[in-house]
Amino acid sequence: MNLFYAPLLQKTDKLYTFDKDESRHIARVLRKRLGDKIFLTDGKGHLFQSEILDDNPKRTQVNILKVETYPLAKLKIHIAMAPTKSNERFEWFLEKATEIGITEITPIITEHSERKKINWARYDKILVSAMKQSLQMYKPTLHPLTKWADYVKKDFGTKQKLIAYCKAEKHIKKMVLPDRDVLLLIGPEGGFSDKEMTQAQALGFLPVGLSQNRLRTETAGLVGLTAVHFVND
Repeated sequence: MNLFYAPLLQKTDKLYTFDKDESRHIARVLRKRLGDKIFLTDGKGHLFQSEILDDNPKRTQVNILKVETYPLAKLKIHIAMAPTKSNERFEWFLEKATEIGITEITPIITEHSERKKINWARYDKILVSAMKQSLQMYKPTLHPLTKWADYVKKDFGTKQKLIAYCKAEKHIKKMVLPDRDVLLLIGPEGGFSDKEMTQAQALGFLPVGLSQNRLRTETAGLVGLTAVHFVND
């Protein structure tokens, strides 16, 4: 099944017209024709089954036949991570985290950060592509790049607040509370500074270990994400 992203599509809509890029992909790459069935999602939990009414490669139009609503994930996982110096490695994390099942991602700037600028639009496109590839109906929320000092002081509600720390006494699997949303902070290659660790713990973040081995930033993010999923499976 090919899945297409239509963020502006409403549950009550009867027709939908794709933009030029998606229309070309449908008509010329996939060679879909009049009467063919294709599936769309708004990234907000809805799956739309549709039929092609116009296979014009510049403005393909479909008729919405059926709408299904998928439930939200029982557990919401939010990772705030310092983007890696290598942009490709951070983009790889975004793709794989989406496939595994992440809810929110916030790039943060820390004392040891190696990257302090990001291409938000490109990152968001990667999330969309991974969502479609893995046939998910919810697109992860990508927040703006945020400075550490501004981020850790925010109100995160009832989320369990964890921070990855190589000297932590307990592994994340022993710290995660079942059925409770999680926020996990992941530092840059140099790790969080002593000042940042002290500040985070003073604000209620619990230090957790991820591995006995030293992990790259993007690997640490996936290990943490997988561990939380494993505890709640």
